[in-house]
Amino acid sequence: MSAPKQPILPIKGKRNILITSALPYVNNVPHLGNIIGCVLSADVFARFCRLRDYNTLFICGTDEYGTATETKAIAEGLEPKQICDKYHAIHKEVYDWFNISFDYFGRTSTEKQTEVTQEIFWACHKNGFITQKDEEQWYCESCDSFLADRFVEGTCPDCGYTDARGDQCDECGHPLHAHQLKDPRCKYRKDCGKTPQLRTSTHLYLCLDKLQPEMQAYFAQAVEKGVWSANAQDITQSWFDRGLEPRAITRDLKWGTPVPLEGFTDKVFYVWFDATIGYISITANYTDEWQQWWRNPDDVQLYQFMAKDNVLFHSIIFPSSLIGTRETWTKVNHLSATEYLNYEDRQFSKSRGVGVFGNNAQESGIPADVYRFYLLYIRPETADTHFDWADLIAKHNNELLNNLGNFVHRALTFSAKFFDSKMTQVVLTDEDKESIAAINEEVGQQAKALRDLRVANASEEDCAPAETKLAELKEQLASLKLKIEEEEKAEGDN
Repeated sequence: MSAPKQPILPIKGKRNILITSALPYVNNVPHLGNIIGCVLSADVFARFCRLRDYNTLFICGTDEYGTATETKAIAEGLEPKQICDKYHAIHKEVYDWFNISFDYFGRTSTEKQTEVTQEIFWACHKNGFITQKDEEQWYCESCDSFLADRFVEGTCPDCGYTDARGDQCDECGHPLHAHQLKDPRCKYRKDCGKTPQLRTSTHLYLCLDKLQPEMQAYFAQAVEKGVWSANAQDITQSWFDRGLEPRAITRDLKWGTPVPLEGFTDKVFYVWFDATIGYISITANYTDEWQQWWRNPDDVQLYQFMAKDNVLFHSIIFPSSLIGTRETWTKVNHLSATEYLNYEDRQFSKSRGVGVFGNNAQESGIPADVYRFYLLYIRPETADTHFDWADLIAKHNNELLNNLGNFVHRALTFSAKFFDSKMTQVVLTDEDKESIAAINEEVGQQAKALRDLRVANASEEDCAPAETKLAELKEQLASLKLKIEEEEKAEGDN
């Protein structure tokens, strides 16, 4: 999405809301789980903020560096840059079709990304928060290459899933180190599958252990003052409880943000060190005045939306890297994480082609608003939920059409038939006033749900007033219709 002529900037004295949704990988077409997990949830909140006249900037973009891109490039016989260009356009088309109201949709494979990431790295390095460490890493003799985490698959040591990736298990969601996998196999080339060997490689680490006391103080204050989903709080606290350890921030890859430190220039930054920095660089590509948003914690409130498997990187690694610079940054104040949306009885998987993808939705003949309504209704806020076609039809027909749609349609058609769609002078009865007060209270509850980032709850409350008032409306309209017909008959008799 191209930037407007006049970029949105913070205004002193106004409520300035900076919203991000987790940056989607460009290794495939986004599926419905991706959409509700980050971009659609953030979109609803952004629309709510604009309706409340908050000064709002909604930023997103494609996450284009790392092994996911290299893997896809190998699979499709293209260069990584070609993959990024292809899938960035696909992502943008899908989000446009879903009416996602980004103020700017950018990407991470930019000069600004390199500039901002390297500046943050150098500041952390200068302040003693970067160390180096030898680590064992899988090496494939057949491919003559060290294997990044995503180029290794094997059996998860936690749940036994046989197709776990070297960085994370898609089945149980646990982050992994590649050497923890059982029965590892090389995925660097599609036709390889050989058993790799462990060799030593030296990498740079962010000293999360040194930053833990400051991080815990920041986290406690953020949770006290802001809105954090329960799972985001639990996941973050669990990492503190087990004790933060230095975490690798470099990888033996070619496609990524280059490491500027002598002796490490043949490596790139680990994607989850620099991907979250992408929020900053994307904003910098949107406006040269990006620091007004990202170096302004007194005037800006940062809301971040994601699925639960991304919490660690947003609640600990990203703010730790900013704290490590010893500079002033806007850090996340509010964090909303969903559980997982499953496809019927299986987990959505972009890499394995399980579920409904954006292009499938576009070609289904079902309007985008129907998908939006259903995904928001079943948003997995406190537990995993399931996308089910029969349930979509039932929710659409019963909740959206029969309740909300019928409520609006009856009132409007009645007004058109008997009052020429014009508002006449209305004399409210005590019963009318009570009814209006009840509806206003329900609308207030919906607004509170959105302020608390309970998007699914707000969607349910969208339909609740219509459901409870539809019977009353039918009765009142029938009574009014009878009265009008009696008056018309009396006039005709005269």
